Amino acid sequence: MSTSPDAGPTEWVSREEVGVGPWPGDWPSDERYDPDLLRDGDRRNVVDAYRYWRREAIVSDVDRRRHPFHVAIENFQHDHNIGTVVRTANAFAAAEVHIVGRRRWNRRGAMVTDRYQHLRHHDDVSGLVSFASENGLAVVAVDNTPGSQPVETAEIPRECVLLFGQEGPGLSPGAQEAASLVVSIAQFGTTRSINAGVAAGIVMHAWVRQHADLSTAW
Repeated sequence: MSTSPDAGPTEWVSREEVGVGPWPGDWPSDERYDPDLLRDGDRRNVVDAYRYWRREAIVSDVDRRRHPFHVAIENFQHDHNIGTVVRTANAFAAAEVHIVGRRRWNRRGAMVTDRYQHLRHHDDVSGLVSFASENGLAVVAVDNTPGSQPVETAEIPRECVLLFGQEGPGLSPGAQEAASLVVSIAQFGTTRSINAGVAAGIVMHAWVRQHADLSTAW
């Protein structure tokens, strides 16, 4: 098998600079636009529809498009996957991301998407369960435990909280008891589990396939 000395199309180092430069011509009068971005350019990792917009304006617009599913992840051991979960939740326009346990988490993996995603903290699982009950949300736990339903065939409630455990130990006993439905992801290799951030993306996309209006996707 031969290899080419040239960088392939997926090599990040060969990609052009992200974003756009200063606004050409007369500035728009719409209050959604940020004067600093219009002047200096917008290098943020946002879709083209939001170029030059103020952050508050972007959040307000996404709020009109958010889906009625929430995402929760336990954070009792300072899980490094939370940033990835937040970034994916933002991509799928989740209503909120709930951090259960420690308030502090590693934001590096979020790639600044936490600025556009609603976040909520709960000291423990009981706090999350109370929130879900008050808002009519079913708690759907994700864990490869006996009795779980394959997420590939399970019917995920439209209004729900998708609850994920930590890398390694998985869901806490309290989280398992709180769930009205437990789903697992079909695996075919040698490992007992997959990365919590990856699992979250798979299950969120399963919700999207069942409930989202794909005509509204970017």
